[in-house]
Parts: sequence; C-alpha cells; structure tokens
Amino acid sequence: MRLLASLSFAAAIALAPAANAQDRWTFAVTPYLWLPNVNGTLKYSVPPGGNGAPEVVVGPNDYLQNLQAVLMLAGEARKGKWSIVSDLIYLDFGSEESNVRAVNFGGSTVGTSLNADTKSSLDGLQWMLAGGYTVVQTPSVTLDVLGGFRYLGIEASTQWQLTGTVTGPGGAQTFPASGSISRRTDLWDAIVGVRGRMRLGEGRWFVPYHLDVGAGSSSITWQGLLGIAYAFEWGDATLGYRHLYYDQSGDKFVQNFRFSGPSLGAAFRF
Repeated sequence: MRLLASLSFAAAIALAPAANAQDRWTFAVTPYLWLPNVNGTLKYSVPPGGNGAPEVVVGPNDYLQNLQAVLMLAGEARKGKWSIVSDLIYLDFGSEESNVRAVNFGGSTVGTSLNADTKSSLDGLQWMLAGGYTVVQTPSVTLDVLGGFRYLGIEASTQWQLTGTVTGPGGAQTFPASGSISRRTDLWDAIVGVRGRMRLGEGRWFVPYHLDVGAGSSSITWQGLLGIAYAFEWGDATLGYRHLYYDQSGDKFVQNFRFSGPSLGAAFRF
C-alpha cells in the first residue's frame, strides 16, 4: 500500500433536519476531494542482512505534486438526534521528497546529512466509523458529540541515495550509500469529538466544523476541519480545510505525521 485514506467530514455535516423528519431515517452520501500536504517521519526496522535502521523524513511536499490515485467517500445516517457517520479514503503518493535523517545501529543513533536523492512512496486506507448525538440544536447552531474509531493502514517504501556510507559507533557497522526498504502498519484508534454547523445569517450559507482526538495503536491522533458551505434543495456543497495528525512516538513506525490541505465535497441528502 502507499498512503493514506481520508475521512472527510465536509460531507457528513448538514443542516438541522426539519421537525417533520425527526421520526424517520435520513441519509447523506458525499463524494469529495481532499488534497493534503504530507509531512512526517518514518522509523524503519533494520532491513534483512543490514546493520542499521533508517529514520526517514518525508516532505513537506506540494499539493498534487505526487498524487497518483485517490478515492474518497463519506456518509451519514440520522434519526432524530442520533446519527451514524462513516468516512473512507484511499490515497496513493509516489516519489515524495525525503531525507535519511539518522540511522539506528542497535540503539545508538547516528545523524547524517549525506542525502543526494531519496524518495518515498506512501499508500494507505483510512476508515472512520462513529456514532453521534445532538446536544445543541437551534436554528443557527448545531453540535453533535461523537464516539467511534479510526483505522489507518499505511504502507511506505523508501529508496535512498547518499553521498557516502554512514558509519556506526566504533566503526564496526556501516549503512550503505544506496538501497531500498519498505514496511506496512495498521493503526486502530478510539476517537471522541464534536461536529456541527453554524448558520451565517438567515440565508443558506453555514460553517461546518469537526474536531476529534483519539489513541490506541497511536499515542495520539487528532483531526480538525473548518469550512464554508451552501445548502441546496438536494444537499450541501462544502469547501474546507482539514488537518489530520498521527504519532506513535518512541521507536514505532509513524512519527509526527501531518496531512493538511483543502477539501471540496458535495453531500446528497435523501
């Protein structure tokens, strides 16, 4: 796999249901596009037959620069104050600008600045499923509390090219000037959060928002979305900005990974 999967909340945030719809199920399906900038660190394990484990810094890279494939879809089912929200994203990035920042020789880390041409590919799937309950519902503001989980399956591969070998403590071990490595991990995290909208005046414009935080396989993960949206008869169109953060901490694979960028979606309600 290569990079990420993305949960868009622009689609799942709609205006408060009409009073006569409180006792029946309503649904929203939202195809959307999210264009994140990628930035973070990958701590690989020692490759077979190798002496050192590379620590690779990925990005930051420009939007769309290396995006090869994308699939994003969100949905919501609601009855009265209760709701179920789901979001699925597949992202595939190739040839992301990277640097081997350090090499771990069995517990002793040696920093390096010998990078000549290092690239990383990221491929992944993210899925979120949460239940919500509306605690504030007025003509101008709605607020739901959420609880659920987020899954991230990510596979990364790095090809490094250095200007020379990296020598470990005492000179007994060396890390080669060129090579490649790959690794996959699956992260499951419980999340809690809030989402909703704030109507702008008496018209059809409103501000959707989302914020959640969680932990589990990750030491911490959080994400936030803020946007501007317009309500049509058939649904809503939303332009927003989203930030997603993951950190496993310690010597685990995913370190301080950030995905940030604009999103555009259209929610079809029925």
